[in-house]
Amino acid sequence: MEQNLDQIHKTAIQEIESAKKLKDIQNISVRYLGRKGILTQFLRNISKLPPNQRPLAGKKANQLKKSLENAFKDASEKFETNDQGGDRGIDVSLPGRPTFSGSLHPITQINQEICEIFSKLGFDIAEGPEVELDYYNFEALNFPKDHPARDMQDTFFVSENIVLRTHTSPNQIRTMEKQSPPVRIIVPGKVYRCDSDLTHTPMFHQVEGLLVDENISFGDLKGVLTAFVHRMFDEQTSLRFRPSFFPFTEPSAEVDILCVMCRGKGCRVCSQTGWLEILGSGMVHPALYENVGYDADRFTGFAFGMGVDRIAMLKYGIDDIRKFFENDMRFLSQF
Repeated sequence: MEQNLDQIHKTAIQEIESAKKLKDIQNISVRYLGRKGILTQFLRNISKLPPNQRPLAGKKANQLKKSLENAFKDASEKFETNDQGGDRGIDVSLPGRPTFSGSLHPITQINQEICEIFSKLGFDIAEGPEVELDYYNFEALNFPKDHPARDMQDTFFVSENIVLRTHTSPNQIRTMEKQSPPVRIIVPGKVYRCDSDLTHTPMFHQVEGLLVDENISFGDLKGVLTAFVHRMFDEQTSLRFRPSFFPFTEPSAEVDILCVMCRGKGCRVCSQTGWLEILGSGMVHPALYENVGYDADRFTGFAFGMGVDRIAMLKYGIDDIRKFFENDMRFLSQF
């Protein structure tokens, strides 16, 4: 019996020493200590020995089992450390694996750039709720109940008097209620409208602007927006003002820039006109001053609003706004 155990121990050690990789050690371990292994079978057959030999045989077999377990463990650690078999270790001859870092979404990049430009022009940044009262979203901005201009907003109603804001203009009213002139703010944020196609999404981003003080004219509005366009695009980008209508400004104007694709020659993007609309603007309507308690005879001001997504499309030459929201890394990694 002792000779059998000694022979098992000797043979197992020889096989361990001759192993060339970690997989060999694992196979040898199974052959000796597995469910059908050599030593396992010996332990199961101890009951067949004469009663007087069983205690000694069991003791020596268990000692051998513990010895082999330690031998297999040491051999496995040796291969893992030295990588002699190349199974788990580090091959220093292989090229390094690059670490991929994230980056800001293109909409976020443009939003931050817009805020930075206006901050340098002296505007403060204001924020407000995305779930808004009808009063601030419409009535205080000169959109009375049942006014036809409300149809342009494609509104999501939470209840009769609560909406998902359709623009960030409500914060103009909220700011003027709390602050006396001069007021000089921009309001970036998400807005919501029931619209979805190549150039519209149900959720998009806007930046509204408001400046109220004494002796503010339409010329000041034109100067601020011209400076913005030249810094956002380049100084060769011309802009023009077209008459328009917004309930909260009078007079009102749409602002177009020279097409960034064809430089005014006419193309599919600008519908052969040579111009692209980028924002709406105008002088603050006196009705808004009445709603916040400002003296309309003393103070004047202007307001403007732009779609950040629209600016990003023009800046990067994107023809489908939905690409910004599809989370396709092939697209986003370009920015």
